[in-house]
Amino acid sequence: MANDNKTSPKKPRFSSWWIYGLIAILLIGFQFFGSGNLSATKKTTTSELQEYLRNGDISKILIITNTRQAKVFLTEEAMSKDVHKDVADKPLFPSTGMVPQYVLDYGDLQNFENDIKKLKQENNLDTIVDYDTESNVFMELLLTILPFVLIIGIWIYLMRRMSGGAGGGAGGQIFNIGKSKAKLFDEKTDTRTSFKDVAGLEGAKEEVEEIVEFLKNPDKYTSLGGKIPKGALLVGPPGTGKTLLAKAVAGEAKVPFFSLSGSDFVEMFVGVGASRVRDLFKQAKDKSPSIIFIDEIDAIGRARGKNNFTGSNDERENTLNQLLTEMDGFGTNTNVIVLAATNRADVLDKALMRAGRFDRQIYVDLPDIRERKEIFEVHLRPIKTAETLDLEFLARQTPGFSGADIANVCNEAALIAARKEKKAVTKQDFLDAVDRIVGGLEKKNKIITPGEKKTIAYHEAGHATVSWMLEHAAPLVKVTIVPRGQSLGAAWYLPEERLIVRPEQMLDEMCAAMGGRAAEKVIFDKISTGALSDLEKVTKQARAMVTIYGLNDTIGNLTYYDSSGQSEYGFTKPYSEDTAQKIDQEISKIIEQQYARAIKVLKDNKDKLTELAERLLEKEVIFKEDLEKIFGKRPFDKKFDEKDQEMVPTEKMAPEETAKENK
Repeated sequence: MANDNKTSPKKPRFSSWWIYGLIAILLIGFQFFGSGNLSATKKTTTSELQEYLRNGDISKILIITNTRQAKVFLTEEAMSKDVHKDVADKPLFPSTGMVPQYVLDYGDLQNFENDIKKLKQENNLDTIVDYDTESNVFMELLLTILPFVLIIGIWIYLMRRMSGGAGGGAGGQIFNIGKSKAKLFDEKTDTRTSFKDVAGLEGAKEEVEEIVEFLKNPDKYTSLGGKIPKGALLVGPPGTGKTLLAKAVAGEAKVPFFSLSGSDFVEMFVGVGASRVRDLFKQAKDKSPSIIFIDEIDAIGRARGKNNFTGSNDERENTLNQLLTEMDGFGTNTNVIVLAATNRADVLDKALMRAGRFDRQIYVDLPDIRERKEIFEVHLRPIKTAETLDLEFLARQTPGFSGADIANVCNEAALIAARKEKKAVTKQDFLDAVDRIVGGLEKKNKIITPGEKKTIAYHEAGHATVSWMLEHAAPLVKVTIVPRGQSLGAAWYLPEERLIVRPEQMLDEMCAAMGGRAAEKVIFDKISTGALSDLEKVTKQARAMVTIYGLNDTIGNLTYYDSSGQSEYGFTKPYSEDTAQKIDQEISKIIEQQYARAIKVLKDNKDKLTELAERLLEKEVIFKEDLEKIFGKRPFDKKFDEKDQEMVPTEKMAPEETAKENK
């Protein structure tokens, strides 16, 4: 019997499409069988009808007035003639009424009647002419109910689409729209990311590894009276690996892992967000111990009730309130750990950040040179290289790059090598990729007049000269006057990775940034709009010195920087109008002093500046070696090998931003 059960074919599964198919067959059957279209009736013309009348073959003509059609019935004698052989056969299917042998469509009824009447008189015929109307009850009924059927069908389709499902199951009903959209990762079927795939981030990785260990071996920690953390918040700049860390936790943890985004709670219906939070934690508690990961939690975790000028409803706040209750409220299950990630921790609600909800805040910072080397090792695994690359050299070429940026560098290098028809990726491809990502695509076909090209060359030479002559300015490594992206010229420098920045260092950087405009003033006694990006950067640096870091003697040891970010949306400034005037004066004073200083440096080295610009016009790209031939060895340089060089464009040189991130 067991074998019979295994070999017996499965019964066909019932489908609603069967009903639709049966209805369609019935409609076709009614249309054909009811109207007698399968009978032997043949279509004829007016001229043939007149010929049949003259021969006396027609016994009756039935004129259907509402369809402009005439039905022709033959006499018994005419049925035996060869000319009517095609219509003399019996119909395929029996009909309830008399079946005409011919039908024809007439034009004007009056003319048609006159022609028949004339032929009857001329040939002395007793042909019967009758009149009738026809109506298709079935078709009229179908046309009556069809609009209602279409409306109901469209409504059912829309409801199923809105509820997120096309059929039965949890997502197939409109009432299940409040169900959680979290994806449950299965360790057996889903792609696993391990901690080995996460390079760098040693401190952050250690924290999340401990969370996984909590779930694997809770007795190790609870035996001493400790409690398992309820949540951990990953904070850091974009691209630093927050989501990658969460993927590693999903791959390493031997517990259910629910993953979703903060925007998944947002819906057009009122109350859906809070309902989805409840359903998410219910599923997590049913499968506890488990982990919930909410990416971009600032979508629902923004501070409540502050600066609500837009008049928006409280739907987001209700969702946040429900999340707060689920994380630490009555009846909370401690075997559910919540991981969240955001790059905007300053806007999150304080109640969400307190201990007991997110017990740990893990800061994921931009990688340093050692961590960048490890990240390169991970992303170079699938890359086919032509040589053994010096990873430390590549790491030094990418200061300030995040993990996502380094992944982009490796991918761009492979694309560049493929574009050049190479069989493998070389070191130069990686350098070109860094230039491409930082500076933009080269535009060698951009039309530049000789006068503009000369101005650009002296502008970039001015930057290079001033930065080479100042102690704390980043020395030039490479400069080009080939247009890249939106810039007409680009320069790469050798910055020192600093954790703190001193005033003299910032002033030297500002002076080097003003070197381009100063060179235009010294050589041409004219200035241009080419220094826009330099002026923007210098103004930000000067404002940061005065208003953020307290590095100005006139304003004093004051800062107007709000680390919480709440003052960004206010209409009032934290200082008086008199202080605002002083701030503007001090900012202008700092910038003008550095501009004058740059002019003095360039006037003292005008002949070398001219030689450097002429060489730049000739070669279009110059390197550190060209400057050493003109200026000699830089007296401020520390001893370093060639591999210790790290390049960064002027856009990356923002000391105030670096200080903020390392604050």
